[in-house]
Amino acid sequence: MALQRSQLDLPTQPGVYLFKRKTGKVLYVGKATNLHSRVSSYFTPNPDREMIPKLIAAADNVDCIVTSSPDEALRLERELIRNHSPRYNSMLKDDSSFPYIAFSAEEHPRVMYTRNPPEGAQLWGPFTDAAAAKQVIKLLRRQFGIRDCAQLLPQGCLSMHIGLCHAPCIDAEGYAEQIDAARRVLDGDGELLLKSLREEMDSASTALQYEQAAQIRDRVAAVRRTLAHQVIHSRFYQDCDAIGFAAQGEIATVVILHANNGSVQGQVSYPLMHRGDIQDSIIRVISEHYRARRPPRLLLTPVDLSLWIEQWLDERRGTKVEVRIPQRGEHAALRALADKNAEAKTRHQHSGKGASLGARAADECARILERETLDHLVCFDMAQLQGDVRVGAVVSFRAGQPNRKEYRTYRIKGNSLDDLQMMREVVSRWLRR
Repeated sequence: MALQRSQLDLPTQPGVYLFKRKTGKVLYVGKATNLHSRVSSYFTPNPDREMIPKLIAAADNVDCIVTSSPDEALRLERELIRNHSPRYNSMLKDDSSFPYIAFSAEEHPRVMYTRNPPEGAQLWGPFTDAAAAKQVIKLLRRQFGIRDCAQLLPQGCLSMHIGLCHAPCIDAEGYAEQIDAARRVLDGDGELLLKSLREEMDSASTALQYEQAAQIRDRVAAVRRTLAHQVIHSRFYQDCDAIGFAAQGEIATVVILHANNGSVQGQVSYPLMHRGDIQDSIIRVISEHYRARRPPRLLLTPVDLSLWIEQWLDERRGTKVEVRIPQRGEHAALRALADKNAEAKTRHQHSGKGASLGARAADECARILERETLDHLVCFDMAQLQGDVRVGAVVSFRAGQPNRKEYRTYRIKGNSLDDLQMMREVVSRWLRR
């Protein structure tokens, strides 16, 4: 029997709510400023989202966790979605958080590549291109001598001797200026670093060291991907982000284009497992994207956002964030460009270039079986030759790919010639192992 509104007994405080089965399995996680009002809205005769009737029919009860602030509720919702992978929530394909480049809050800051930044650290990110972010850290250390050691060593370290660290542990003079220069690069003023790299590349090319020149060329590309590059121009582009969305089935991409000072400065894309609710998918990305960066003055979106997330954006920025669905003009053109980028990346994923055939087959099988995922698949088969040689075989797949380390063969020990009885023996031995 479907869940009924009369079964609800929720507080009017802010917090997180969880639709569950009797078994305790979490089907959906959401947040609200007023838990009672928000959950009650799921029982209206004409819900605004296709998944709501399915969710109500599948759930047996609604649990809740009261929080003290909207920001706390948003953090809790994000963690619960990662922990439970609910069937009806859109989810980022990388179920762990995206990485950041961070400067620690120490007297002499160190640079870190981290998914769990320490408290007080200055952050840049999140980065969906992790390899490019790591490359930028290497370049910052080489160019500016930023330390990466966990603690200062009075005798110095190997990085100091090979020129990768300014060695503030021995002499901190000038280190603060180097940190400021590195911060400017990460804030988007990467011309100093790019100029140095281009000079190195030209020198290597002149010296006929083409392999070294190609490596430097790749570093330049990494800096450009991670930092800023101009795409289009308009005098209307002043501190605004445009959100694009595209989906093919459950595969989706959200793209965020950042524009300022009259031009598009860069792009970040987030691949998603989409559950049919565009608003939910976009809010998931917004909560991740602006977790450690200041929201823009203007946010261009394809759909209305909830009042909840708009208030959270205002708190993150410290002033009002204008959220708009542009219908015409250059802001609408920028929003259309974001959609175009999202469509291209979604096609790339769906075509198999962004994911293996096996992984896509596993996702399709999970959908048919109405499971959230099918990360581990084990198959058994029996063979016998005239009743003399009786063997059971086991093959295993992880994320759609053969895991040959888990392949096994078993010689049947019992006397039965029946395939089912032999299968019972093999499965029992496999489980014991």
